[in-house]
Amino acid sequence: MDIQDLARDIEGKLIGNVDFFSIDGFTGKFTFLNDAHTGDIVIRHWIDATGIEIAFRKNIACLITQNPKDGACQMAEKLNFPLIIVDKIELANAYALSHTIEKYSPNSTNIVITGTNGKSTTSHLIYHILNSAGYHVLTNTDSESEFNTLIDPMVSKLISDEVIENGELDYLVIEVSEVQGWLGSLMKNHAALMSEAVSPKVGVITNIAMDHIGLINSIEEVFEEIKAVPKAIGDGVCVLNHDDELVMKLDAENPFYTSMCEIEGENSVYFNGSDIIYKGESVLTNSELPFKSAHFIQNILSAMGAAISLGLDMDVIVNGVKSYKALNRRFAKICDAPLILDDFAHNPDGIKATISETKKLLPPNQTLYVVCAIRGSRGVEINQLNVDAVVESMDENIQLILSSSRDVVNELNVVESEEKDVFFNTLKENNIEFIHYDELKQCLADTYKKADKNDVILLIGAQGMDPAESLLQDII
Repeated sequence: MDIQDLARDIEGKLIGNVDFFSIDGFTGKFTFLNDAHTGDIVIRHWIDATGIEIAFRKNIACLITQNPKDGACQMAEKLNFPLIIVDKIELANAYALSHTIEKYSPNSTNIVITGTNGKSTTSHLIYHILNSAGYHVLTNTDSESEFNTLIDPMVSKLISDEVIENGELDYLVIEVSEVQGWLGSLMKNHAALMSEAVSPKVGVITNIAMDHIGLINSIEEVFEEIKAVPKAIGDGVCVLNHDDELVMKLDAENPFYTSMCEIEGENSVYFNGSDIIYKGESVLTNSELPFKSAHFIQNILSAMGAAISLGLDMDVIVNGVKSYKALNRRFAKICDAPLILDDFAHNPDGIKATISETKKLLPPNQTLYVVCAIRGSRGVEINQLNVDAVVESMDENIQLILSSSRDVVNELNVVESEEKDVFFNTLKENNIEFIHYDELKQCLADTYKKADKNDVILLIGAQGMDPAESLLQDII
């Protein structure tokens, strides 16, 4: 690779040295400054003069940034160190991903998964099916959703590290955020850009719904972000949720459909209420499924659709589904008596689906305690949509408990007063009683103490509910 070509391809401006800094040029690895070694390329959203000095001492090949500040450019000139400044850091990260796959995993079969809900579970299911069949497979999906944003070189680093340590990959399963931004600014066309970088044989689009308020403000904007993904997938198979009206408006060259009701055609798999059907035959019964809730079955269908499209034998797929264990905080059971369920429901569709499924588990004349963490530092709009979803889900058997989780969140996730107010005001306007706690630990302790052994406690929310399981272990 030539540094001038690199700068041109990512639409960057090169200052400082006009060649790679290290004697042996570029190693082929994109990484972070702390982890970088001689000849690596570092991508950072911002860098200052101190960062340039660190890169200089580490003898890295070059550094790419969108925001040079506090003398970074002057230091690069002084040290004759190559610094590439870009307007869109996502172009650099997409380039890094594409280059890494081409260099380190050129023979792998690649799969991308995007959509508003169910990405992580679907990705992890596909990973599990392939892994349990004995293939060497890597995914960027993890229980805390730290690696699925693709706004930094983490996935590129994961791929190169895995191949160097454990050998060539058979499959890559890459989760792609349907909407992405940085510091409040939308990275337009992120899902399509990253999907194209992966060169997938199969792509999955789970659904199109509202999330990431502030970056986008209407369902039409979400659709605009996702509609280019089928083109990025090209002649690969595009697994589409037949039950989602907006997904069905996407123009896919080679579609495969999934549904929670009967649909026609061999390029489909569906659930008829008791069995999963493929080519007119039952391949899994409801009793064989690891999860029975509708949104989990939809994720299972999406994963099966991808596996079928990869050409895997049905017995391999079935065995993978049967043996699957969920990611943390995906309708996970924490306790039996009372039944305590924990789910990463953090947007309107996720909240409604999760509460709806939990209601089915509630014994007659018992109470469902819905413990909801308000989303902190995410703005009024998403919290308004979330509380509206809670209101829509309420009935006489539900007792609502809110937490600001001040004791467990960091400074990036603090619940602001206006975010609390939108919850409080909406609930009061709808005559819904609730209890609010500033601290999650006290919230969980009081709820657990109050609940009868036959009641159900549902924990929902994002960062503010993440530590709940460990806190409850101490409480219980």
